Amino acid sequence: SSRSHSIFTVIIEANETVEGKDRLRAGKLNLVDLAGSERQGKTGATGDRLKEGCKINLSLSALGNVISALVDGKGKHIPYRDSKLTRLLQDSLGGNTKTLMIAAISPADYNYDETLSTLRYANRAKQIKNKPKINEDPKDAMLREYREEINRLKAMLEARSLGLAETQPLDHLAVTQQVPTPTTADQKADAMKPLTPSDLPDISLPGMSAPPGMSAPPGMS
Repeated sequence: SSRSHSIFTVIIEANETVEGKDRLRAGKLNLVDLAGSERQGKTGATGDRLKEGCKINLSLSALGNVISALVDGKGKHIPYRDSKLTRLLQDSLGGNTKTLMIAAISPADYNYDETLSTLRYANRAKQIKNKPKINEDPKDAMLREYREEINRLKAMLEARSLGLAETQPLDHLAVTQQVPTPTTADQKADAMKPLTPSDLPDISLPGMSAPPGMSAPPGMS
């Protein structure tokens, strides 16, 4: 009926078992038929019909304020409690949801003002930006995140162990070739000094005399 708003709600819950654990997911679908905004000057409504039209316009105005607040996105208060309509549609407008609005307009120039207002209304609803995610039990979501993290770390460890096994011989060879012989500064300085007769080892050979400047060891003539 064009004289009232209609809301049809479908709630779906799915329970599945993953790795021996139960996982509960839920979804909600709201099908809403909004009553058209009416102008008393055109309809000529009086009495109860006029009151109905005023209430319809007030609820549509409250819905428009909610949409404008969601589009503004400055963290200010969202007036969901201004009408019963916005309270019922609270989880279908902002937060974890996707919203689709279909606007019915008239091609007649007689309804130009109403058509323009409807298009502006739908354009504001189009600018709502939400980040929907899967509805599931918080404990199940936490366990799922832990399992995913454990699997990711296991994969990293396996990849790392395989990489070390493949490169270990080459790394060992490179390290062996690059290790220098340990020498100190004193050892290098001693190696650069010229040898003197006193530095030569004491070697005794039969039938040989000591050279000048050296004493003959016992047994040599």
